[in-house]
Amino acid sequence: MTSTPAAASLMMPAVPAAGPLPQAASVLAVTARPGQESADLGGLLYALRRPGTSLALLCLTRGEASPLNSTCARLEAIRPWELHLAASVLGASSVTVANYPDGALSGYPPAELTERVRRAVREHAADLLLVIDPAGDPDDAAVATAACVAARQAGVPVAARTGPAARGAWAIDLGAETETARAIQKAAAGAHGSQSEGLPRLTRRLDRLDGREWLRWLVTPRRTASGSRCGSAVSGHQGHQDAAHRMTAGAHRTDIAGQSAMVSSPRLGSRCR
Repeated sequence: MTSTPAAASLMMPAVPAAGPLPQAASVLAVTARPGQESADLGGLLYALRRPGTSLALLCLTRGEASPLNSTCARLEAIRPWELHLAASVLGASSVTVANYPDGALSGYPPAELTERVRRAVREHAADLLLVIDPAGDPDDAAVATAACVAARQAGVPVAARTGPAARGAWAIDLGAETETARAIQKAAAGAHGSQSEGLPRLTRRLDRLDGREWLRWLVTPRRTASGSRCGSAVSGHQGHQDAAHRMTAGAHRTDIAGQSAMVSSPRLGSRCR
């Protein structure tokens, strides 16, 4: 039995339609380990930062479980400082690194991780949380769960950077900013000198992405009394202006108290931790 072109097209997975970036005045990116803010979220963070949105990073571990180390330093000591350098390239105004063990986040009580994220949401008055899609990695799943619970309690949405096959995904086209965005993303990834062995593989992966990124909602934006969505997606120059006008004034402080220490960074690529 042969299928018609129309029938065949119905059996093929739909390619996510291109859509706008979410609107936000203060974005909090939450990652499991150093390097992810650059390798996985760097393109989106650049795009979100461009309108003038305030950007803060929270990394829950120091990335000491990475199998790579191109330096003579201990990873738990050097990787937070590498994250600090990468964050300056990406335009983040605040970096916080917690001291949970890398590779063991899924073993911690969810309420403890949720409280850590909730404190960061309050500190930065975040109106959008950005995480990595929880599929596949237990630490990423623990981060996403904590972020979602904290976000629901605060009434803010959570977007996950994902792939084109994810249910509910929509495509972000960096457009004319692609070359600049990827150059900055690669420069931020290059700040993680201890992970330099994985940089060529990451560079090839980013080159294959071209100007496309994908997002999906883990916690959807809530509706306001007027019926519009708080944290909803907007496009075009007007959306950029609105975000800039709503940006809060003043620099954010880097949290170095309690379990937190300055700097941190995520994995380079999907295999490099």
